[in-house]
Amino acid sequence: MTIACTTGQHSDHDVYAAQCPCRAMLDLLANKWSALAIGALEEGPLRFGELQRCLQGVSPKVLTQTLRRLETFGFLDRTVIPAVPLHVEYSLTELGRSAAVPLGQLRSWVEENVDRSAAVQPCAGD
Repeated sequence: MTIACTTGQHSDHDVYAAQCPCRAMLDLLANKWSALAIGALEEGPLRFGELQRCLQGVSPKVLTQTLRRLETFGFLDRTVIPAVPLHVEYSLTELGRSAAVPLGQLRSWVEENVDRSAAVQPCAGD
């Protein structure tokens, strides 16, 4: 029996197609640190240290890689503020703000439904 895949084709792009550039963007946005960084930046620009404190458990290396990828894809801007020492702020672009909407819905859904999953352990402090 063959099951037909209902593709999410939109214009010239099909996220189900192996070679579609949509895959790289989906991979980036499906990454937990990307989704959380975008959420943290919804309230406005943050410096690296502020982001790291907000995203508990992320290493500086992984956060740096995540922010670079988000910047490369156009989801955030990196602004260097001339001071001693230099300050760098990260903020969402228009594309980043548009991605924040469905990612925020996903984060809310996860928080509301996590207790229904048999594989999830309680949060520390519960």
